[in-house]
Amino acid sequence: MKGVIDGIIEPDEEVKRSIDLCLGCRACEPACPSGVNFGQLLEQAREAIYQTKELSLVHRLTRKVVFEGLFPHQNRLINLAGLTSFYQKSGLQYITRKIGLINFLPKSLTSMESILPEIPKRKVMKKRPEHLPAINKRKKKVAFFSGCLMDTIFLSTNDATMKLLQLAGCEIVIPKSQGCCGALHGHSGERNHAKDMAKKNIIAFEKENIDYIITNAGGCGAFLYDYETLFKNDPEWKSRARYFSRKIKDISSILMDLDFKNFNLEMEDQIVTYQDSCHLKNGQHIFDEPRELIKSIKGVTYIEMDDASHCCGSAGIYNIIEHEMSMKILDYKMNKYKETKARTIITSNPGCLLQMQLGVKREGLEDNVRVVHLVDFLIESFRLSNNEQLPNYTDSIIEQSQ
Repeated sequence: MKGVIDGIIEPDEEVKRSIDLCLGCRACEPACPSGVNFGQLLEQAREAIYQTKELSLVHRLTRKVVFEGLFPHQNRLINLAGLTSFYQKSGLQYITRKIGLINFLPKSLTSMESILPEIPKRKVMKKRPEHLPAINKRKKKVAFFSGCLMDTIFLSTNDATMKLLQLAGCEIVIPKSQGCCGALHGHSGERNHAKDMAKKNIIAFEKENIDYIITNAGGCGAFLYDYETLFKNDPEWKSRARYFSRKIKDISSILMDLDFKNFNLEMEDQIVTYQDSCHLKNGQHIFDEPRELIKSIKGVTYIEMDDASHCCGSAGIYNIIEHEMSMKILDYKMNKYKETKARTIITSNPGCLLQMQLGVKREGLEDNVRVVHLVDFLIESFRLSNNEQLPNYTDSIIEQSQ
């Protein structure tokens, strides 16, 4: 990679293939005694390759649509998610599957279509809060990074996150002008676009007088945490990026700080295991906090998965563009999972969530095993332990914001 960046090695197909095949999980970083930041090097190498190598017309158009036409524009993501919601609810999904039209798509896309969560309607995604009060005593004032896919496809998880923050004593602001974190761009060699999106987020949050910026997606959080590094050679933005990055805090970390594990949570008796988000562990160095929260719930028997920190093969869009290798990695992970005999698999990243759901489906275990985000599991346990009927957190969040 250094040879490519320095112009010593020609970024030919062999080099490009070896770089593309890397998951970017960053597991080599905590293992490296010299502290080499492999994630940075990988992004720089991909930038060097994709900015100099002639790509096919289809490849160029796809990158332009995804990186310039879609992810920088939250309204377009909402519209696309709204169309997907219509596809799910109108009967089109059933018909498409019934007559086999879905099989004309590449296998990687049909796999993802089969495990998509139920997506909310467009009008629900458009009606988002900008401020929420703490419940009971106010302990912290935080900002919430709502993200792009998290605030559309996984909107209910975002709402559960905000409810947990309120219960823990946080007043929450949700800047309306924030956008996609830029991780997909940064990891794919589009660092200039990633910087543009980072600047937008820095501006959106720096005017808020807050203690922390809270994230609930391991991949997004790690990239936000690295904004300082992204602008290390930019005198104008370096200090602003540093201020932003040092405010980033994962939801599991702040819940531990605010003693949420002492809320007397409980669940039905069950065995639970945890799948690490690579970027949460290797990028943000969060390992113990999710486990401590899970273990604090009465009725839960926690079994540590062997090699829990091994990547599940999701890695952003890796499971789509490198589907075959991704499935091999997933098969390894599922073999490790089955040794735990857990009924519930918990994770802290949307990509990991979908990938593990796909693994459960591939193993034919979907009737007996579920995969959930950590915050959804915590909200469920809070509801059960407090005998509260709160099936729809989205409605609750919307009502409080009005």
